[in-house]
This record gives sequence, structure tokens and C-alpha cells, in this order.
Amino acid sequence: MHGLVNRAIQRFVTDTYGAALWRRVAHEAQLGFVDFESMLIYDDVLTPRVLDAVEAELGKPRAEILEDIGTYLVSHPNAEAVRRLLRFGGEDFVDFLHSLDDLPDRARLAVSDLDLPQLELREHAADRFSLTVCARKDGFGPVMIGMLRSLADDYGALVLLERRAGGERAAGCVNSEGLDVIDITLIEAGYAEGRSFDLGANVGLGA
Repeated sequence: MHGLVNRAIQRFVTDTYGAALWRRVAHEAQLGFVDFESMLIYDDVLTPRVLDAVEAELGKPRAEILEDIGTYLVSHPNAEAVRRLLRFGGEDFVDFLHSLDDLPDRARLAVSDLDLPQLELREHAADRFSLTVCARKDGFGPVMIGMLRSLADDYGALVLLERRAGGERAAGCVNSEGLDVIDITLIEAGYAEGRSFDLGANVGLGA
């Protein structure tokens, strides 16, 4: 697993629950170190062990923790680079949704060896969409739910999200453990004032 993914989990735990809890997680997961390096590649077995330890420490279901991580990646100041990568996709929430198919390629422009899930958006009506999330490993579906909910708030949109595990595989979705479909209903595009977004700010993805 790419170090950016593991580092994001570490920063979520540290920023939300404190450095002491993260040190306990690192010990329980038998990492042999405390800090993940953003640009290294780690054995895939480490990430589930870390999530197991976080789940045990917090006493929360894993899906809920993963959704919280998705929320963190969009809403927390220390993850501003992720928010910017997503907000580049469009001026409003619907534009953003239509940009999701290209998100993995845009991310690889910043980090060439970052393997993000394949995303496929389908528009069923002007206010109804479904997003297929095809990931090499399970867990990205709940993360995407948290990100979508936070991005809707970011744009000032009111949406209803529902996740369905499994579903019809998108073209090219092979050798994947994680397959989720997220149903998206846009209730009101201009429900509230969105957060400001400075296109010219310079924030690195690997911070």
C-alpha cells in the first residue's frame, strides 16, 4: 500500500484523537516504527492491521472509521491538498461528480505511483447518480462516502448518499477485492453557502 494512504490514516488518528492513541495503534499493529513515510510503498498487510488496531482502540465499526477518514480528508486543514485536488474538478457539485472518472489520473500527475480506485459515474437523471468504486483492496467505499458528504457541504449542496456493497462491475474492474456502488441524490444544489476555495494556493499532496 502506498505510504500516502497509510500516512493519511495516521494523520487522521493523530489529529482527531491525539498522538498517544496513534502510538498505541502503531504498537498494537506491530509496525516496528511510529511514523509512516508518505512516499514509500509498504506491505499490504500493514494497513488492515492498523485499521484493526484503530477499531479496537475506538470501539467503533470499521466502516464508520473509514467514513470519518473520508470526512477528514476533505474538511481538516491538515488535508487541504486532498480537498484542492478534488475541488479542481468543477465549479459546482454536479461538475465535481462528472470529474470523478478522471480523479485517479489527476492524482497520478502529482504522485505517479499512487494507485487509487477506479471510479465510474453514471447519471440516471439530472438529480440522480451512481458512483461505482472499484478498488484493489476493500475499504475505499466508506472513505468515498465520507469524502462525497464533505464535498457536498464544501459546495453548499444538499445530497442523499447510500452505499451498496457489490454491484455490476465497471469495464476494466478486475482483480479487485473492493467493489461498492454509491447512490447519489442531489436534493438542492444551492442549499447553503459553500466554503471558499483559492485556486491559486500552493499546497503539496504529499505533505
